Amino acid sequence: MSEKKLAGIWIDSEKAVVVKNHDAQNAFKFFLCSPVKAEIQHGNSSENAGNNAERTNKIKFFKEVEHLLTNSQEVYITGPGKIQEELKHYLHDTAQFKNLAITLDTAQQMSDEQFLETVKNHFNA
Repeated sequence: MSEKKLAGIWIDSEKAVVVKNHDAQNAFKFFLCSPVKAEIQHGNSSENAGNNAERTNKIKFFKEVEHLLTNSQEVYITGPGKIQEELKHYLHDTAQFKNLAITLDTAQQMSDEQFLETVKNHFNA
């Protein structure tokens, strides 16, 4: 088993599923973390207010995901669309994660168990 602290994220605009092989101190076998739900903004007084709220909510969403990645040395990010790239840029713009090794991929919706297997296969665990 790898001593590296690894994590995988399946993310779309509504939720993120994080799988990792470590807690605060130790690397061990892969496990699922509680899903992170994005706050979706509904109905705003103006387009500008809506865009600001959307941006604020996305940053809050990314911060919650980032919190689960603390101490990770390598991260695999997958999901539909372009949100994986946005998360990668967000992480690399954060001092703590600017040198984090990140692999991007695309994938359609899958069950948490399927994603857990996908992450294990990606890291040959």
